Amino acid sequence: MNVKYLVELSPEERQQLLEMTAKGRQSARMLKRANILLMADGRQYTDSEIAESLSAGTSTVYRTKRDFVEYGLDVALAEDDRPGGIRKLDVNEEALLVSIACSKPPKGRSRWTLQLLADRLVTLTEHKHLSIETIRRRLKEKQLKPWQKKMWCIPKLDADFVAQMEHILDLYAQPADAARPIVNFDEALKQLVADTREPKLMKPGHPAKQDYEYRRVGTANIFLFFDRHRGWRKAKTTEHKGNKDFAECMRELVDIHYPNAEVIRVVLDNLNTHRPAALYKSFPPEEARRILRRLEFHYTPTHASWLNMVEIEIGNMNQQCLDRRIPDRQTLQRELQTWETSRNNERATINWLFNVDKARTKLTRAYQGLNQSNSL
Repeated sequence: MNVKYLVELSPEERQQLLEMTAKGRQSARMLKRANILLMADGRQYTDSEIAESLSAGTSTVYRTKRDFVEYGLDVALAEDDRPGGIRKLDVNEEALLVSIACSKPPKGRSRWTLQLLADRLVTLTEHKHLSIETIRRRLKEKQLKPWQKKMWCIPKLDADFVAQMEHILDLYAQPADAARPIVNFDEALKQLVADTREPKLMKPGHPAKQDYEYRRVGTANIFLFFDRHRGWRKAKTTEHKGNKDFAECMRELVDIHYPNAEVIRVVLDNLNTHRPAALYKSFPPEEARRILRRLEFHYTPTHASWLNMVEIEIGNMNQQCLDRRIPDRQTLQRELQTWETSRNNERATINWLFNVDKARTKLTRAYQGLNQSNSL
């Protein structure tokens, strides 16, 4: 064999094979053929030595060298289709499987399982038995996962949604203005829990230990202000998040946090307490009007809280500070104050990239629907 099929790689071919094996991104069979050619180049090794070194059969070594000599490098590396066994399901049966998997599960079941699908298909076809592996492979080919469900809030992409979204994005695109700052505002809930046993700290060779039992103390609300241009945020804990709590936050925003601003543009969601009326329910009319003269509310579309930049900072707060057990509001406020001071000293901000142009590209179908409705 070695005499008939002598492998002599050109410098370019050898470099291509070396790069392929170094990156390892190809299939295992193709990488094995590449290594066979590299070892066979210039009769460095016999077929038996190559086969033993690469855990391959001598017939595989022979065929790879033959294909290279007779047809070239591409053919030698190509992976021919394997015959395999006869598919258990024909085209119509696969279509039936897809329709079943995409339908509601049987009564008493929360979702379709592989065994349930196999049993149902046996009932509806002439097959006497179908393995769950057959069902799994066909579902994988069709990119179906009946056991998986994603929770998603689907907004109504009508003209009102688009108009409000573009309004918020235009606001974000404006440059920093100390006289008219943009402050994002929202709230988050934190469950207060205490350990029933003292946790054990980590030691070399031993992870930290925390008893799975805990004592629920209650809940606390966290109001979070965020100014992207200043790299500033303020976290405030309260027992509730009613009209009075919201009104007091707006008063502090005007009188304490931005006393010199002409108008503070506040971006917030559509919660029923996030309304000017909350200030009239909490303060005398003169005081409510005084505060509102300094505020300008900008509401995100319904079911589009992702447009409120403070949601990202709430995620940072949860991950960096609140991902642990905190027993009471005093501890919570103290820990939040330490976190916000550190973040404010860093002037940590958000690089917001989503703008009107990207929205019109990403939500093409929504905009096309608006144009179609206008033409009717």
